Formats: sequence, structure tokens, C-alpha cells
Amino acid sequence: MGRVRVRKVCEVEDREVSQSEIGKGYQLTKDQVIPITDDEPANMPLPTAKAIEIRAFVPLKPIDPIQIGEGYYLQPSGQVAAKPYKLLRQALGRSSKVAIAKYAWSGRERLGLLRVRDDVILLHAMRRPDEISDPTELLPPPVEVSDDEIEGALALMDTMTRDDLNDAEFRDTYTEDLAQIIEAKREDRELPEAPQPEQPAAVLDLMAALNESVA
Repeated sequence: MGRVRVRKVCEVEDREVSQSEIGKGYQLTKDQVIPITDDEPANMPLPTAKAIEIRAFVPLKPIDPIQIGEGYYLQPSGQVAAKPYKLLRQALGRSSKVAIAKYAWSGRERLGLLRVRDDVILLHAMRRPDEISDPTELLPPPVEVSDDEIEGALALMDTMTRDDLNDAEFRDTYTEDLAQIIEAKREDRELPEAPQPEQPAAVLDLMAALNESVA
């Protein structure tokens, strides 16, 4: 029951080192590493090193959602930035476009998407086309799908259509379930059983399953 810790050891001196002794470097060859200080990347002559540089405005619809990553709320830095922030926010809000920008993050220059949400500008990290894998090899073998099967699938979609995702069934209950396990172990009680998914006795015909669901 002992806690396992990760210790950082220098391969040259064979001893544990503190965080203050650790720096960054670029491995030029197998035996040569070029040290890089924290100040050197920060002082590179990049317009995006300390600012978000807007490069274009485009409609949101043509952008493939796979290119859009996690989002971050942006806050203006001081009174000087308040007016351009508000101007950009209102301009984006009135238009049907988003801003494409470049910015520095985690030691590299990245592509980002700016949009408005609840009167705040949101920055989404974007994946460049060369960062997206080609899914061609994952395609299933060629199969025939009839119009009746497609119509049945569309009918099933209509029965499951929602206006929003605010229902309780979409709430994350992982933390609550984990707390129940911890409490049960603390009190030396039997752990709560997880519900078992229903296993069909055999593979059902797709059209029959769709028709039954719609009915």
C-alpha cells in the first residue's frame, strides 16, 4: 500500500536531480544536445509570441468539425485591450463568420478559430490538414443499402431528435458513481453493482429493429 513516485535521474551522473537543475534542449545528434533556455523561445521574432494574430475571416459552416479542438475563453488584458476586444466581439457577433488566427502555445505556433459565445470571445485550437489522419483504410467492405433501410433509419432518428442536450441523461455521473465506491469501501460495504447491458441472443435484422423502435 505504498505510494509510487516518479523520480528524475540524470543518466550521466546517476543521481536524482531537482526541477531547478532540469532544462530544455534540442537533440542535434545522438551525442550532442543544444541547450535551450526558457527565455529564448519567448524572445523569438514571431508576431504570435505574445499576441493572437488574426489572419482571415471565414464562414464557420465549411470548416470540418474534426479540425476544431478544445476551446478557451479569452479575456482582454487591461483597459487598452478592452475596446478592440469589444469591437471584435460585436463584429463577429453580427456577422456569420469566424476569425482564423495564429498564436503561440506550448512552444510552437498554432492555428486557432475565434468565435463569440455569451458575449465572450472563444479561442478553439485548430488542427491543420496534415495533422488529420486519412480514414480510407478504416472503411467497411462494400455493402448494399436499400432506400427502405435508409428511410427506416431516418424515421428512427426523428424519434430520437432533441432540441438540446440539457436532459439529465447527458449529465456526467462518473464522479458521483466513484464517490459511492469510495464510500462503500470506507464503510466496508459491498460495492454497488454496475448495470449490465442487454446482450441480444442473436444479431437482429436491421430493418426489423428499426421498425420495432419506430413503433
